[in-house]
Amino acid sequence: MATSEQIRQLREQTSAGVLDCKKALDMYNGDIDKAAEWLREKGLASAAKKASREAHDGLVEAYAHTGGRVAVLVEVNCETDFVARTPEFKALAHDLALHIASSAPLYVKKEDVPANVVEAKKELYKQEALSEGKKPEIADRIATGKLDKFYQDVCLLEQPFVKDDKVKIVDLIKNTVATIGENIVVRRFVRYELGGQ
Repeated sequence: MATSEQIRQLREQTSAGVLDCKKALDMYNGDIDKAAEWLREKGLASAAKKASREAHDGLVEAYAHTGGRVAVLVEVNCETDFVARTPEFKALAHDLALHIASSAPLYVKKEDVPANVVEAKKELYKQEALSEGKKPEIADRIATGKLDKFYQDVCLLEQPFVKDDKVKIVDLIKNTVATIGENIVVRRFVRYELGGQ
């Protein structure tokens, strides 16, 4: 039977509801770490279900790097204006703007990269591998692997988070969805750099 202190600790750690915390602790005989992991997985599963829901509310976050050399505007959408005003949502939007300022992605997601750019990169990587004497089927696999690295370099959702490189931006968003209970979509962003094109 979970104690009120265990429930309090688990709530602080996960932001889950009291009943969910109690259920998780009872399932794992008071093991807070296992209960937290179960709640996280449950939250991510529900986040996946929410991904299909419309997100037309939200906010535009502005960030200017110290010294005014880099500035970012990012539109982050959620389902309701209530959630858009929560500290968790605002913190996510700020972290995304800060990340964009630091990592300079060119696109939000893989699907936004023009097909001709993807084909040109893949062909370049394949030709590089062939020129190194690799067999065509090996060159194809190498090109696909390098294309994944290319996406990490240019697509916001594929990049490792600047504050914690073990977490991808897509996972950072999913974790927030699990916490707040609404779908979140990064709609668009623009990044300005002094003297840039």
